[in-house]
Amino acid sequence: MGIIIGIDVGISTTKIVGLHSGRVVSPIRITAADQVTSLYGAFGKYLHDNKIELKDVEQVMLTGVGAAYIDEPVYGIPTKKVDEFIADGLGARFESGLTKAIVVSMGTGTSFVQCDGDDIRHIGGIGIGGGTLQGLSRVMLNTRDPKQIQSLAMQGDISHINLLIGDISTHPLPGLPMNATASLFSKAQYDAPKEDIALGIIVMVLQTIGSAAILSALNSGIKDFVLIGNLTLLPQCKDIYPMLEKLYRVHFHIPKYAEFCTAIGAALAYRIEN
Repeated sequence: MGIIIGIDVGISTTKIVGLHSGRVVSPIRITAADQVTSLYGAFGKYLHDNKIELKDVEQVMLTGVGAAYIDEPVYGIPTKKVDEFIADGLGARFESGLTKAIVVSMGTGTSFVQCDGDDIRHIGGIGIGGGTLQGLSRVMLNTRDPKQIQSLAMQGDISHINLLIGDISTHPLPGLPMNATASLFSKAQYDAPKEDIALGIIVMVLQTIGSAAILSALNSGIKDFVLIGNLTLLPQCKDIYPMLEKLYRVHFHIPKYAEFCTAIGAALAYRIEN
């Protein structure tokens, strides 16, 4: 039984993982100018770094928006495509161990996929995600470099940007602590430091995604949310999502390979189909 290669071809990055004997093998991420270059570059690097020969690969499974550009077997290996939302659900379920949850795929935008056992279906999404963070950073900070944005944000003070409950009330409101957000960016000044702006942008994107995810679960009885995608790497996730958990009595989960869950799900789809 050979290795199954799962590849998530996104708008800006391609993620690739191997699945062998039910184990995830050495996931990597590649960025390139176009999706086809990114896919083949990621595949070649993956084989080289892991000393895998083409004959050892049993199947290639593609997903993501960029998969539409590939209509032939990758390097002559049997190749199939997987619906991205199914891949999201399969990967998140595998990595989190949860059978009932909403998967929050934080990519360029954000999609919500509801998982209830084997019932995996897309229930909506919002146009806010990593693309929003990068676009606003280009306009407001003159950079799109994730490392630079994170470095600036680590030195920022969110109380200089967001209006908090403590700013408008001398006592906590029902269910809302003094440090809860009343209005995003409401206190921002024209001369606000870049550090505060960077933190404000990140908090706005992550809070909005978290709030939208919670709203997507109304009347479903679901209290577990599995966060996947590049934005899970932001250190601010460790502050924002525990706060939302306390406010709304829900649970946010970030699996070990959260960044690669969609690629993992693509590889898993092959075993399910076969």
